[in-house]
Amino acid sequence: MTFDELKEKAHALPLKPGVYIMQDAQNTVIYVGKAKALKNRVSQYFANLASHTEKTRAMVSSIDHFDVIVADSEFEALVLENSLIKRHQPHYNILLKDDKGYPYIRLDVKSDYPRFSLSNRVQEDGARYFGPYGSRGATYAIVDALREALKLPSCGKKFPRDIGKERPCLNYHMGLCDGYCRPEMDQTHYREAIDQAVRLLEGQFKEVKADLTAEMDRAAEELRFEKAAQLRDRINAIELLGKRQKVVAGSLADTDVVGWYRGEAKSCFVVLHFALGDLAAKDWELMETPMEEGEGEILSALLRQYYVNRSHLPKQILLPCELEDEVAVTRLLSESCGRRVELLTPQRGAKMDLIKLANKNAAEEVERATTKAERVSKTLELLGTMLGMATPPQRIESYDISNQGADDIVASMVVYQGGRPLKRDYRRFKLKGMDAPNDYASMDQVLTRRFQRYLDGDEKFSPLPDALFIDGGAEHARVAVGVEERLGFHIPVFGMVKDDRHRTRALVTPDGAEIGIQRIPVVFALVGQIQEETHRFAIEFHRQQQSQRVKGSELDKIPGIGEKRRGELLKQFKSVKAVKEASLAQLQAAVGKATGQVVYDYFNITPDT
Repeated sequence: MTFDELKEKAHALPLKPGVYIMQDAQNTVIYVGKAKALKNRVSQYFANLASHTEKTRAMVSSIDHFDVIVADSEFEALVLENSLIKRHQPHYNILLKDDKGYPYIRLDVKSDYPRFSLSNRVQEDGARYFGPYGSRGATYAIVDALREALKLPSCGKKFPRDIGKERPCLNYHMGLCDGYCRPEMDQTHYREAIDQAVRLLEGQFKEVKADLTAEMDRAAEELRFEKAAQLRDRINAIELLGKRQKVVAGSLADTDVVGWYRGEAKSCFVVLHFALGDLAAKDWELMETPMEEGEGEILSALLRQYYVNRSHLPKQILLPCELEDEVAVTRLLSESCGRRVELLTPQRGAKMDLIKLANKNAAEEVERATTKAERVSKTLELLGTMLGMATPPQRIESYDISNQGADDIVASMVVYQGGRPLKRDYRRFKLKGMDAPNDYASMDQVLTRRFQRYLDGDEKFSPLPDALFIDGGAEHARVAVGVEERLGFHIPVFGMVKDDRHRTRALVTPDGAEIGIQRIPVVFALVGQIQEETHRFAIEFHRQQQSQRVKGSELDKIPGIGEKRRGELLKQFKSVKAVKEASLAQLQAAVGKATGQVVYDYFNITPDT
């Protein structure tokens, strides 16, 4: 279907809740969404493309056709959307990468020496399966805790094949394993430990603890204190294991705290599990590409993927922001586990502190996983997409004019290479032949000189930039385009617009179309930094020129004129030339009758007269 046909079909949709399914030319589902009113929501995709994020524009450009399913309510639409996303895993939807179902702990009981492993599903292979648990990371932690508590082997040796072939490994000497590779440790001891592990996974913590406590007491009565100490340590480990396992299974956790952090190159979704007021476990998922949907929309999608189909959910889930579909999501999660689940968005107090902790954890995971080069690369990629460029702008040149009267009009050229200032390529310009301040004429002269130097083969003005940023609005950008057209260049030009407080607000094209950069913080920060650096460099050069002019001023040669009087004259007349041309009355009005006469006589009375 053509774009106009898609737009026409969208306008013909009913004002009813439902789900829309976007597909490409290969009939692949690329996006699934829900809507309170299908006509309003789907039509937005084919309305003002310039207002969309780059992700949405890319998705819309890939749509060949779409289908809709009308639902009776927003809740039914949400349930259907969740099911379709799980089935199709659309490219443009927000997805948990590790969404492979909930993991089980598998124990191959047919083996002489059974080992624990993880499985995504229960199979009819004669093995024992325990679970399902929440996340794979937390489930691995359960297996590790079992091995540590019961001193089971974690090495790669195969039993009974490797028994007695080598000396026990370091784990045995550190007390982390009972050393089943030793000939004196027969299969009976191993089976006893495995049986205890099975009972623990079945939830028989009290029974196992009671048996071990009785055995510890007997060892103490028989003065086998070393054995009693070992059993005591095992009991303590099992108590911790019991709490962790129940939290991971979701049956004991009473509060989950959700955190979210959007980084330059990666983002992170975090869930902290609290049991009886204590932090017991943490799940987190990194996403390679920052999402551009609103935070509420992101969290709604991730919450549904994370919690739906779990048999155990916490009593309450604390969120860092409100969800637009909070009522429907609450109902979905509650029906999923068979009891009421409460979603809360705290604004202050202890619960808000927990949200801050979760967000901090998410930020730290992103920082650890993201290199500086990745951050810069992603920022330039986002900037290039926003500017409609085929490739990210690696070299950006920025220009600003600084003047105070007709004298000392200067300009700065600042260069950013790979998102960082390249100071060796900075250039300064002193404007020539300017009778009065004129930013447009000044910009024309500066850019003409810059590009002409390149055409003349001056290595100091090579290479050409990928984009030009001009401090000012659309008119300033049009001046730059005019220079390029005269000299045969075709470099994208954008004006850097400031708000009423002289802070960066947006970029603007020569046609006057504003590009809002504030919705992507990393791009907004980069453009703001470029604009501030360009302004700083121009002001610094302007002040330097003023200082040199004042320092070597002819006014210093006038008897009785010190620094204070010189400053007053320049403040009033702006330049030495204007002082020379001033009348006696003007000079006396500026610095007094006597001093004004001295200055006037110096410039107007020759030694002969």
